[in-house]
Amino acid sequence: MLLVYTHKITPRLNYIFKQFFVRVLNIPVTFTTKVDEFVAHNGPKITYAKAPLGTEFFIRSHDLLFEQGINDIDIKVLKWDETPCFFPTGELSSIPFDIFAASFYLISRYEEYLPHVQDEHDRFPAEESIAFKNDFLERPVIDIWAYKFLELLKKKFPNYDYKSRKFNLISTIDVDSAFAYKHKGVVRTFGGFVNDILHFRFVNFWHRLLTIFNFREDPFNTFSKILNIKEKYKVPTLFFFLIGDYTTYDKNISFSNNKFKSLIKSVADYAKIGLHPSYFTFKSAEKLKKEKLRLERITNTPITFSRQHFLRLSMPETYQNLIDLDLKEDYTMGYAKQVGFRASTCTPFYFYDLDFEIQTPLKIVPFMVMDVTLKNYMQLSKKKSLEKILELKNEVKKVEGTFVSLFHNETLSENKEWKGWLDIYKKTVM
Repeated sequence: MLLVYTHKITPRLNYIFKQFFVRVLNIPVTFTTKVDEFVAHNGPKITYAKAPLGTEFFIRSHDLLFEQGINDIDIKVLKWDETPCFFPTGELSSIPFDIFAASFYLISRYEEYLPHVQDEHDRFPAEESIAFKNDFLERPVIDIWAYKFLELLKKKFPNYDYKSRKFNLISTIDVDSAFAYKHKGVVRTFGGFVNDILHFRFVNFWHRLLTIFNFREDPFNTFSKILNIKEKYKVPTLFFFLIGDYTTYDKNISFSNNKFKSLIKSVADYAKIGLHPSYFTFKSAEKLKKEKLRLERITNTPITFSRQHFLRLSMPETYQNLIDLDLKEDYTMGYAKQVGFRASTCTPFYFYDLDFEIQTPLKIVPFMVMDVTLKNYMQLSKKKSLEKILELKNEVKKVEGTFVSLFHNETLSENKEWKGWLDIYKKTVM
């Protein structure tokens, strides 16, 4: 048990110390504001305050964990050895920055509450983040800080029984369009044929025709491939189904289609099913509730996890709506146009609501890489895409964290632009 002496125990302090020590380092932690209790403690202990009590392990505190609300904070990024850091401390501090305030700033997504330029989908862009601007978006710096801190603790308290954690990998699949050609109804199917002719896509026209008349498998129906890979490599695999109404941004087949329902039920026999809330749900509790109920009626089981379509996330409204509907986990924490660590960690964490200053029961599971990001936004070749995936995976392995990938069922179709991506997926989850 690690004992922390501090002058005041706040919700923010309690939250980040539990995340840092319990969830990352597997070290139980407790707090005291009493000097005599701290002095009498025989195990590992640190002081987190403005001044040390003596010669103990001491971290000089920044004000952030003792404040409430959102303030504009001036941040200057420095280096702790080769690792970026901020919120510098004085010479008496055992490390050169307030590791806990900096971790809280990043993991709470404090900067996303501040005024910022939004992208075309009303999202917080990666380019606005402190991590991107200071070139540490592709490193899980909170976990790196924690492991560097652990080495110092071991030197100071060598007799404590430190427990390590194990690297974990999760594959997640977004199902934006379950089928490329089939089960779309007469109007959409006829429109597809006309569109192919008008744009001289005669090969596409032929493939559409063969598929609709069952002479060819629908290219987006890659679910058996994914499930076979799941079984072969024993990789936890989660599917997120989009079942919202048809819009410009939501183009899956109708949730009432029996073939679609049958597909969802068959996948649910072998893997966990989550909700992929549609484009306009990110600020609409009503739409979100409607879609959650739809999926629960199909699966006949409670839906407990989700990921927003287009990764549309509005802090804190989207998460507050998920909590109100009893969703337990969300997998939206990542960027569409850049790979890396949006919350600067590869460890799942609980959402801290800065509006109400509380830790919520909603677990956030950040993802590190998405297929569309690599190919379309970053415009990397297949070779460079795989290299980038393995680089990020290795960063997570170094700190024994959780590596989460995001692919789409259509990516594994080996169809046209996605030729070769099935092999990339296999190497990602191996």
